[in-house]
Amino acid sequence: MAAESFAPLAPPLAEVPLPAPDVASLLRRNVAENGDRPALRFGVRIWTHGELVAEAERFAALFRARLDPGRPPHVGVLLDNTPDYVFALCGAALSGSVVAGLNYTRHGEHLARDIVHTDLQLVLTEPRHAAQLASALEGLELPGGVLVSSRFADRDDPPPRGDSLDEALDDVGDLPATHSTDSTDATDVDALWVLLFTSGTSAAPKAVRCTQRRLLTTGNRMAMMLELAPDDVGYAAMPLFHTNSLMAGLAPALVAGASLSLARRFSASGFLPDVRRYGVTWFNYTGKLLTYLLATPPREDDADNSLRIAFGNEGSPQVVEEAATRFGVRIVDVFGSTEGAIALDRTGNRPSGSIGRLRQGIMVVDEAGNEAPRAQFDADGRLTNAVDSVGELVNTLGVGPFEGYYRNEAAMRQTTRKGWYWSGDLGYVDDDGWVYFAGRTADWLRVDGENFTAAPIEAIIGRHPDVLLASVYGVPAPDSGDQVMAALVLRDGAAFDGKAFAEWLDGQPDLGPKWRPTFVRISDALPSTPTNKILTRTLVHEKFRHDRVAGDAMYRRVRSMPEFGPFTETDESALHAEFESHGRARAWDL
Repeated sequence: MAAESFAPLAPPLAEVPLPAPDVASLLRRNVAENGDRPALRFGVRIWTHGELVAEAERFAALFRARLDPGRPPHVGVLLDNTPDYVFALCGAALSGSVVAGLNYTRHGEHLARDIVHTDLQLVLTEPRHAAQLASALEGLELPGGVLVSSRFADRDDPPPRGDSLDEALDDVGDLPATHSTDSTDATDVDALWVLLFTSGTSAAPKAVRCTQRRLLTTGNRMAMMLELAPDDVGYAAMPLFHTNSLMAGLAPALVAGASLSLARRFSASGFLPDVRRYGVTWFNYTGKLLTYLLATPPREDDADNSLRIAFGNEGSPQVVEEAATRFGVRIVDVFGSTEGAIALDRTGNRPSGSIGRLRQGIMVVDEAGNEAPRAQFDADGRLTNAVDSVGELVNTLGVGPFEGYYRNEAAMRQTTRKGWYWSGDLGYVDDDGWVYFAGRTADWLRVDGENFTAAPIEAIIGRHPDVLLASVYGVPAPDSGDQVMAALVLRDGAAFDGKAFAEWLDGQPDLGPKWRPTFVRISDALPSTPTNKILTRTLVHEKFRHDRVAGDAMYRRVRSMPEFGPFTETDESALHAEFESHGRARAWDL
């Protein structure tokens, strides 16, 4: 199968036709037209569109009963991908409530911050997250309380404690599904429906506002692009608190009257068995999911499956092509973000490493908004004018479908200055208009007076045959500036050879001398978000300190040395003394 890489155009939401007047109308239409067809699958259980709406009505009644009308009608959901998540989303649409998807990898004060920031009244959770939530809620007040669902708990989950979601739903009554076909609930398509947190890989996550209009229009575009029909079956293994599963999984499934199958969490080994069990025809992905799939042992029957198409982002061209061929699926890989305001043209003969071609209104600019000069390369393909050519990707035509951040005026001003959308993504552009990703605005490194970004180095190291995942970031040098550090996950059976790796790096023509890592960390897994995006800020904090890297092996290469040697605790103590002698103890402690 061939892979495709392009992004759908994203005009202002008001210019896009709606598939239904609002989400409640869409759900009623699905009951009328496809009421007995499957709408949701989880394990061995199937809910029809009629049964889905009946559950949504129960959740809507619960929200009306529990939420104080004098406060924002916001409900937090701290769940894996279980049917309760979908019921809550649909129930919120019917009741005019708002769902804030809480990230289950956040704990303590960070989770508490998300709860307070989004003005939650009520939180729905399950036994595996109940203790985590209780710890975050110490000293906080939730008018609607916490409700714990145990009906989809696994056998190894802790016993349920606290108020039961199941009992609370029963207490408000079980409305018949037919109620949904003649409901007179007043819903507003421009009302806030979902708060989606950004990934927060380099800074604290921001809550992105999503109205019913945003979900309906995006779902409509996705359903058309993926050519979905009621017989199609989606597969959502990315978490529903992230834009990817919501807008490329649930939203198009509802618009098309199709069905969505849920995986609690992504499992590379469980992917194909799930696909075959559910009869999956499309799936959504982000981050390194395709890389993890390709790391599983290949089988002759990998392409013997029901898959037709996949949609996602952040797949390298080589990985996308290999996955499309191995699993016999058409893959649409795009460049985008939770905010959704940047789209690049990824059709045509895209050069290796490019994320797409500039479209009208999309530019790479400096901090003042001036268009950056085009990138220049030497005979070996090395970028020679990074300081001038690397800038921020912006949409000068406006913010597209982006509807703003919730309660974050500072971020709004930063993101929408000059009336443009500023993505926070760095890039550079060649003479033909092809864009190359250079990291985030926080990803600049300065080594011996030379400024550059991490993403090109990651792409080069990722070519090594033994490297499964690579993350490159700056760590402080003892005197001034940065040193390059690379955290690697190796393929099964591979062992790190410091001499061979140094020789391989030295042989890469497009890897400049100052780009070569000083430190290498070998890990079984890198800290990442639930959507498989590497948490660079965590790696930056852990640096080369043995008390922070959880036993991972570390290696250092002094420039005069031909190889990477083990970086021991004795070496660390000597390096610490260097930091102190240069007055940089603060950089060590950060």
